[in-house]
Amino acid sequence: MTGTGAYIFGIEGARLTRAERDFFRAADPFGFILFARNIEDPEQLVWLTTELRAAVGWEAPIFIDQEGGRVARLGLPHWRVWLPPLEQVAQNRRHAARAMYLRYRLIANELRAVGIDGNCAPVVDIAQPDTHEILRNRCFGDDVVQVADIAASAAEGLLMGGVLPVIKHIPGQGRATADSHLDLPRVTAKEKVLRVSDFLAFEAVSGLPLAMTAHVVYEAIDPERPATLSPAVIEVIRNRIRFGGLLMTDDISMQALAGPVNARARAALAAGCDVILHSNGDLAEMRAVVEAAGAMSGEAARRAEAALGWRRPPDGIDIAALEDEFHSLMTGQE
Repeated sequence: MTGTGAYIFGIEGARLTRAERDFFRAADPFGFILFARNIEDPEQLVWLTTELRAAVGWEAPIFIDQEGGRVARLGLPHWRVWLPPLEQVAQNRRHAARAMYLRYRLIANELRAVGIDGNCAPVVDIAQPDTHEILRNRCFGDDVVQVADIAASAAEGLLMGGVLPVIKHIPGQGRATADSHLDLPRVTAKEKVLRVSDFLAFEAVSGLPLAMTAHVVYEAIDPERPATLSPAVIEVIRNRIRFGGLLMTDDISMQALAGPVNARARAALAAGCDVILHSNGDLAEMRAVVEAAGAMSGEAARRAEAALGWRRPPDGIDIAALEDEFHSLMTGQE
């Protein structure tokens, strides 16, 4: 992957266009991300993931947001549906970590079957009473120790199924009361409070290979810039939380950020992010990101190689047995 671009891109539809194919061949993105607009059925999805990798000429990672619950790009009739994570945990707190491991091991099986080997999950954010509704039931709970334990189990389920987990939204978005897709949330909690709650949850899983930033202003650390664009917050992620893996932005086209996408991309990389995530499939915007970001090099390239080194063949398991165990845990028959 020498010279690979410091960006992950989406595409416009369910088929790769000639213009997209030519663009990706030249730009050589680090990876791709898929959304519901790109998905029809398993056969089409296998063809699409094969085409994407053929366009760049290597086994580039292909990501998706398949948390289960409200954030799920794959659904009926071809794929399983799940409770929102917060509701699943509430249904069996005693065995929440094991049940979440099983959930994500089954999700990994579905993803690998269609050529997807990266999942933007688990969510490690700590739920608060006023967490915005766009996020709250995607969290595992409000207790930092329990959230960290469940998140580690979810990530392990993905890894054992041959899928790279992307922990999000580092350093913690649970205190956000606005939707970062539309507005820029601001967190007013003191840094001392954040250290023993939000940051601590991520510290517990800081050895994992990939993480996604939060488009959130943490006023106690940098009152002007959201984490994605803030050298001060990235320093917290690297030195206090001690996350040493590949750090990707949340979608750079979200409305929490201001200015043209090329300026956003430059600012994110200057702040210390490794990879720009651009999801909406707009070819003109992607060209601007390529020009602004360029190829990965130095520590970013090293971290990218290390992250890809976590890819492995799925472990041999009995899917039916895992489904039975999950059902038993969730119905109180364990």
